[in-house]
Amino acid sequence: MTEPSKRQRLSHVNSSTSALGGVLSGGQRHGSGEGDVFVEGAIVRITMKNFLTYDYSVVYPGPNLNMIVGANGTGKSSIVCAICLGLAGKTAILGRGDKVGLYVKRGCPKGFIEIELYKKSGNVVINREIHVENNQTLWMLNGRHCNQKTVEEEVKALRIQVSNLCQFLPQEKVGEFAKMSKIELLEATEKSVGPPEMYQYHCELKDFRNKERQLESAVKEKASFLEKAKQRNERNKHDVNRYYEKKRHMDVIELLEKKKPWVEYETTLKEHASVKKEREDAKNQLIALKQAQAPMLNKIQEIDNRLKPTEAQIKAKTVAIKEASLKCKQKQDQLDRKHKEIDDIKQTLRLKQMEEEDHQKRISNTRRTIEDLKAELAKVGDQPDVTPRINVVNIELRRIQEERAKIEGDKGDLRREKDNLFAESKMLERKLNDMNNMMNAKEEKLRGRHRDTYTALQWLRKNRHLFEGNVHEPMMLVINVKDHRFAKYVENHISFHDLRAFVFQRKDDMEKFMTEVRDKMNLKVNSISAPEESCSKRPPSRNIESLRRFGFFTYLREMFDAPDEVMSYLCHQYKVHDVPVGKEQTKAMIKTVIEEPYLRVFYTTDERYTVKRSFYSNKISTSNSAVHASQYLTITVDAEEKGQQEQKMKACAVQLQQIDEQMKALQKEAAVLDRRDNELLAEKKHLCELKGKKRQLEQKISTKQDSLRQMEQSAIDLTKIEEDTNVKIAAVNSQKVAIVSALMAQMKLRTKLTMEKVYLALETVALTAERAKLENDCREGASELKIVDQILRLLEQRRNQLKEQCTNLMKTAKLKCSIQAGEPLPANLSKAFSKLPDTLDEIEAMLNEERSRAECFTSLSETVVDEYNRREQEIKHLEKELEAKTNALNTYRQNITEAKERWLNPLKQLVEQINDKFSDFFRSMQCAGEVDLHSENEDEYDKYGIRIRVKFHSSTQLHELTAYHQSGGERSVSTMLYLMALQELNRCPFRVVDEINQGMDPINERRVFDIVVRTACKQTVSQYFFITPKLLQNLQYAEEMTILCVHNGAYMLPPNQWDEKAFIKRYTKRKSRQGSGGQK
Repeated sequence: MTEPSKRQRLSHVNSSTSALGGVLSGGQRHGSGEGDVFVEGAIVRITMKNFLTYDYSVVYPGPNLNMIVGANGTGKSSIVCAICLGLAGKTAILGRGDKVGLYVKRGCPKGFIEIELYKKSGNVVINREIHVENNQTLWMLNGRHCNQKTVEEEVKALRIQVSNLCQFLPQEKVGEFAKMSKIELLEATEKSVGPPEMYQYHCELKDFRNKERQLESAVKEKASFLEKAKQRNERNKHDVNRYYEKKRHMDVIELLEKKKPWVEYETTLKEHASVKKEREDAKNQLIALKQAQAPMLNKIQEIDNRLKPTEAQIKAKTVAIKEASLKCKQKQDQLDRKHKEIDDIKQTLRLKQMEEEDHQKRISNTRRTIEDLKAELAKVGDQPDVTPRINVVNIELRRIQEERAKIEGDKGDLRREKDNLFAESKMLERKLNDMNNMMNAKEEKLRGRHRDTYTALQWLRKNRHLFEGNVHEPMMLVINVKDHRFAKYVENHISFHDLRAFVFQRKDDMEKFMTEVRDKMNLKVNSISAPEESCSKRPPSRNIESLRRFGFFTYLREMFDAPDEVMSYLCHQYKVHDVPVGKEQTKAMIKTVIEEPYLRVFYTTDERYTVKRSFYSNKISTSNSAVHASQYLTITVDAEEKGQQEQKMKACAVQLQQIDEQMKALQKEAAVLDRRDNELLAEKKHLCELKGKKRQLEQKISTKQDSLRQMEQSAIDLTKIEEDTNVKIAAVNSQKVAIVSALMAQMKLRTKLTMEKVYLALETVALTAERAKLENDCREGASELKIVDQILRLLEQRRNQLKEQCTNLMKTAKLKCSIQAGEPLPANLSKAFSKLPDTLDEIEAMLNEERSRAECFTSLSETVVDEYNRREQEIKHLEKELEAKTNALNTYRQNITEAKERWLNPLKQLVEQINDKFSDFFRSMQCAGEVDLHSENEDEYDKYGIRIRVKFHSSTQLHELTAYHQSGGERSVSTMLYLMALQELNRCPFRVVDEINQGMDPINERRVFDIVVRTACKQTVSQYFFITPKLLQNLQYAEEMTILCVHNGAYMLPPNQWDEKAFIKRYTKRKSRQGSGGQK
């Protein structure tokens, strides 16, 4: 290895402390040495006190490539943290602790960072003092107290951007570079190597484009609104003309309506005079008619006086005739009743005769029935006794009844068992549905966060048969946390990339899966192959009981269930079997806990702690971070319990099927018993009928004999009944004779009264005929009188109506013309009236015509005219506004074109330069790579981006650099070479890359190292910090390099005891010994 430099460098170490903080380089320097060419803003000195692993240390980097080398845990990344925080960077950039107080060395109340930056006019010294309590910071700039804003402005003026991954790439952010979008990469590149105004021009262009869109929208909106207003006004112009035409018709209608009451008044006044004259004539005619009819009316009155007594006598005779007729009717009714009474007596006799005839027939029938029954009884007495057979049938029936009762009992037990099993099945079904719903909720969260993984999951479920080994769905779906409170520990411990990864038992299955979903379907998914030897049952390094005194209650593996392959991978990769989880007690004893051996990672209630022990000094360094709330694993579904529930469901189904079969068998047995029971009952019924038939016959014979005796004793005496009937008929006939005599007397009286009434009626007819003749003579005159009287009343009524109508018409006419009472008609109205018709018919005809014409103009009002005039003014105003906005838009587009040329042309040149360097670097590695400016639309300035495409194998095509397509080592190489392509453009004062070579294979690492040395050791490039824990042997070094070896720990040699000359002497002696041994 060549000597790094002839300059003497030695870091400053606080002599009062042990050798915990020291950085060894080639010698000591307090400033910029001769020959050292620092660029503006480069780091000249870094001082750390009580910061992370350091008590006190001073680092003097060189102006070109600075290789910071040291074992893990010695404090290399602490220097990177000091650069970031010392230059007002945010803790989020480092991806470690989120509070600045966590970067102070444990046990110290405050820490100190001082960074000296090179500046031609005088170096800039930034001092940051960090207090653990309340995470407060005190800033000083060039020895003066200031605020963070002042420091940020000074850092920005020196073009330092610690938040830009193209300039500052800490260890925890290496993987994020490949995840940057093309747009983000362009902005980071502009800030890092572009001219100061390039990013400003880009931002202005994006703002200009947004404002251009707003102006285009405003112009389009104004033009559309103006066109619509013109079209609307053009339509309304016709309405305005029609409105004025309608107004002319309405004025004529108004004049006609004013004249109409005057014409009506004059017409009504003439009619009133004519009716008054006709009334006087009718009155004189009525008086003459009344005088001519007086003698005939007196004669009619005399006849009426003679008719009144005769009519009274006729009424009296009529009443007497009615009374005689009524009495005749009563006697006739009595006579009819006596006729009916005789008929009833005869009918009663006939009924008795028929009753006796039926009585004799029943006696005869009863005697025949008794004889038949006796003959049948004689036959029955010869048959054998059936009682023994009936007893046998009864015993058989009881046995069948007992068997049926037993079957019903068995059926009842089976039904109850079936109901219980059905209820249990329903309960299990509900539980499984709840579990499936919870799984669906997990899948919805997966789809919302990473749709590609969800699409691949659906493909896997349809094509699972393509794989030979076990294939598990994404971990977040198959991991089941036993208690939702523990989900946050599991989710914080396992990265999201692995949570959404598919787990395969066989590697060939994984390759087949990735070929289908990643290459063919172009989905961004993660997949994992489980270890060949299962690690899922691997025991922890220490029994949990030995850790309970620190508050630990379980290991992370015991908090969740997962399939064997998934658990095996988590135990192998994340050591979940060896990560304990503690309580508040653990946090209270944290200083004691971190001293405990074998504890690498552990959790307290709300924090995760990582403990590292130096390989050289055994010194402990810790980092802690907050445990964030769980997002995906809080929904817990116990897979084992789900499997048990499914097995129970299947068992229930089998038992239900068995019960149904048993029920069918019992039904068949019951049907056989029912048939046998029916047969025995039919036989028993027949036997009982045979046994009881003799007894029934004897009872029937006895009953019939009793009935016969009763019928013989109840015979009817018809002779006596006939004699009683004749006596009753004779008595009724004697009563009929008396009634007929009374009836004849009343009929004679009625005839006499009728004759007398006829004589009176004839007298009345003669008088009535005379009166009718007189009334007929008088009726002609009376009719004329009545007509005249009626005419007179109508004329009087009409006269009054016309008089009142004239009064009202005069008032209406004056009111229409707005004339006061007593005032004459104005001359202008009189002149206007003279041009109009003079009769009502003509006025009505003209009025109807004008109204019809006016009605043709519908939906018109005065607001149409007002709206038309107002819109005319708006149109003029809009035309002026549109012209102004169109001019502004044209001017804006011209400005955008000029700004685009100022930004795009230098940007294309910059990207071409980066592409030339990037391509050369890749060609030197026998690979291919290119960088280009990518945009789908030239006018969408916020969509411009830098696209990196690489090819590491000759058989493949160029592929865009993403976080998914390339391997980790390929991404590291691509990232490093892109940063080196930026290095020679020398726009930022320094770049920091932390442990980017860890994922590279030795060949690529050697190639990249050579490129870094060649590029970063040129005099014109900016300062470069390359941090690595190890280097390959026989690398090529340059004189311009500065190698900073970090020896930090309890068992390291203190810096003040380091003898550089002795080290070189021993190294030279060893080399010479090796050379002489080779010659021998």
